Amino acid sequence: METFILAFSKPVWEIVAPSILDTLYMTATATLITAVFGLICGLLLVVTDKDGLRPCRAFNAFFGGITNAVLSLPSMIVIILTLPISKLIIGITYGPKACIIALSVTCIPMFARLIETSLLEVSKGKIEAVKAMGAKDMDIILKVMVPEALPSLIRNFSVTIIALISVTAIAGSFGAGGLGDIAVRYGYQRFRSDILIAAVSTLLVLVEFIQITGAVWSKRILKKRHLI
Repeated sequence: METFILAFSKPVWEIVAPSILDTLYMTATATLITAVFGLICGLLLVVTDKDGLRPCRAFNAFFGGITNAVLSLPSMIVIILTLPISKLIIGITYGPKACIIALSVTCIPMFARLIETSLLEVSKGKIEAVKAMGAKDMDIILKVMVPEALPSLIRNFSVTIIALISVTAIAGSFGAGGLGDIAVRYGYQRFRSDILIAAVSTLLVLVEFIQITGAVWSKRILKKRHLI
């Protein structure tokens, strides 16, 4: 009980608070990169699917294979493999900036597959109807598929951000900083249970906030759709 009380004391939070900013920086930057490239990859998987707008089995199988290969790698391995790339691009292999590439590479394949799943749930009848009216592929994607799948896309995006937060915690063991670094360096290695509780509690709050926000927005969109 005493340790739990100490976890919310001023000295502890003087150590934990700066790491929150590092975690938020890594998560926000990696989320932006993951959103852009994950969306592109997800659309490519859907469009080139055998029932897609532009079927191409060879490309879909090849690109899907690469996506699955990266997706199957443990986050720790991805971080190790991408640190040399960070060295080439920004000149360092430690700190929040160095692990942004690793975070993005880890979550882009996952987000791409989640997007693929959401878009494939859209009614084929609606797509065929719009296609029969002469709509272009881009119009079908932007005006039919994405709007129809938007609630699911938002929920899956929330899942991706949560995954990014969890990977930042792992990246802390490789010098990325953030809450994961504090939890390992102080909480585990120095046996500071109060700091460990503070870091873990903060991560739980961040995850719950993202989860609730995604669920609320998803429900709002569904509610508006039912009212139309």
